[in-house]
Amino acid sequence: MDNLVKVHGGGANYDSDFSDDETQGETSESKLKRKHEKEILQKPFQKDRHSKVAHRTFHSNEVDREEARNRRAHLISLNAFERHKKFVGDYIMYYGGHLADFKRSTANDKTDSDVLRENHRFLWRDEDEEDMTWEKELAKKYYDKLFKEYCISDLSRYKENKFGFRWRMESEVVSGKGQFQCGNKRCENQEGLKSWEVNFAYVEQGDKRNALVKLRLCPECSFKLNFHHKRKEVKAKKTLRKVQEEKSEPPPKKRKKTSESRSKKRKHRRRKDPSSSFSGSSDESTGKDSEAEDSATGASESDHWRGPAPAVEEKSREEEFDDYFEDLFL
Repeated sequence: MDNLVKVHGGGANYDSDFSDDETQGETSESKLKRKHEKEILQKPFQKDRHSKVAHRTFHSNEVDREEARNRRAHLISLNAFERHKKFVGDYIMYYGGHLADFKRSTANDKTDSDVLRENHRFLWRDEDEEDMTWEKELAKKYYDKLFKEYCISDLSRYKENKFGFRWRMESEVVSGKGQFQCGNKRCENQEGLKSWEVNFAYVEQGDKRNALVKLRLCPECSFKLNFHHKRKEVKAKKTLRKVQEEKSEPPPKKRKKTSESRSKKRKHRRRKDPSSSFSGSSDESTGKDSEAEDSATGASESDHWRGPAPAVEEKSREEEFDDYFEDLFL
């Protein structure tokens, strides 16, 4: 035991890198060297090692955030009814209750079309806009989108003297239904259209009302409209431009007198010339034909060279629109 004590504790010096004195003396220099070597040997895509561990609250917050993100994406993928069912199921699961408590009667449910049928007006007046509710505002907004130049008619009960009228929609205006095509909803004829003005008497919201409407109908549908009594036919009025054009046009020239006078002069000349006398009926007929042709061509040429060429007036864009929509504003 004494020998062992002497060996282990007998003043032998062992050089070691982990001795306390050396480590304490090399702390400042060795740390700087090691840090510099690490920066040199570190790869550009290599990340630094985390010297500190994240706190538990930071980890829980990140987990909650990721779970909320997934739940939000799941709710967005559902439609309104499935989302409602999920919320009801979660409420019953967490707070208790029965699914029968959430059932309701669907007898009072209304769609937008039902609201429009109940609050629709053929013509809106100032009295109708006094007490406006959301139902009336919806009907008024639909009314403002309609086109009120011509009407679309229902003539299926014309023998009973009952007619149905409504305003045109945008698709019908684009296709020309009711203006360039027969205004009867069951007719697509485009020839022989006539404009009619009808005093439409109807009952709306318990009140009797009248409205003067215009129709464009084909001959067959016009007969149905006038089955009981004759309606007023509306014809296009002459615009100020057409009246001015008619006044500015010169009166037609009398070409008969000029042609006759020229033919008489030519006959008189031929009588004087001896070379113009021929024998034979065939020669006389050819002479008459040539005289007629010469008189026609001479009259046309003389009219052409009589004065300057007539100026052709090109229509402006507004005049072309007026001609196109001539039957629209009667």
